[in-house]
Amino acid sequence: MGAELLDRSVKPPRLNSLGSRVLEQARDLLQRTEALKSLASRDAEPHGLLRIGLAHPLAEGTLVEPIRALTEKYPKVRLLLLSERTPELFNRLLAGELDLAVVPFPEGKTAPPPLLTNIIATDRVEIAQCAAGKVSGDWKSLGKAPWVLNPPGCFLRANLTDRMGRAGVTPMVAAEIHNMHLQLAFVQAGYGLGLLPARFIASNNSLDSVKVLRPPSFDLHMSVAVVRVGQLGALERAVELLEHGIRHLFEAGNTTKPVARSRRGVPANRRKSQRRSLSHEHD
Repeated sequence: MGAELLDRSVKPPRLNSLGSRVLEQARDLLQRTEALKSLASRDAEPHGLLRIGLAHPLAEGTLVEPIRALTEKYPKVRLLLLSERTPELFNRLLAGELDLAVVPFPEGKTAPPPLLTNIIATDRVEIAQCAAGKVSGDWKSLGKAPWVLNPPGCFLRANLTDRMGRAGVTPMVAAEIHNMHLQLAFVQAGYGLGLLPARFIASNNSLDSVKVLRPPSFDLHMSVAVVRVGQLGALERAVELLEHGIRHLFEAGNTTKPVARSRRGVPANRRKSQRRSLSHEHD
């Protein structure tokens, strides 16, 4: 330090006034060093601020459950949530304004480097109309009907437009809305057809208020991914828990298969299972 810190005129030596102040600062430095090591250590209990971006197609109510589970298990973690379009979330990740983003992709696609992509689930995308709708499930009829879609830039809308274009028709867009809950409400009210994730339809108990249309050669799925720039140190286990919770939502919904309206409150997949059971019992 270039200065005397001990009074050696007595035995044993003792700290002088400057030495006492240096010791106080040294203890603070050591505590800060340990906190810095803990921040970067995967083995430390998750703590600190976790900044999460949610793409508009995934920003819906059921995600509250995995987020709640995260904060309950790791109470020292504070969350900051932001809902935005996927390209903007990527920009914020690269700028260091977000730690991770939960986004949809077309099957087989990933985020551009240097972003890292972890696919955690897949979901089927359905064409839906209101329960009383009269639109047929052929491309010609779909080309004459109004649509409630995401604004331009959405890969789901682009896929639909491309498929309809190959059939010689184009969607007649009546509303461009980012919010899926509002899209579903418009579809249920008969304002137009919607293009919605199957799990979202099922999780909102909408199978009796909408009808699913399946035109020829239309089988659209999307991947759900967690995208980040790099490792997050002490927050890694919190991110893994969030990924597990989101994955469970989609696995429980079993939405890789087509959804179907229920009959007398019994979903089609369950009716099929019941028929097999009855058949075995009869044998």
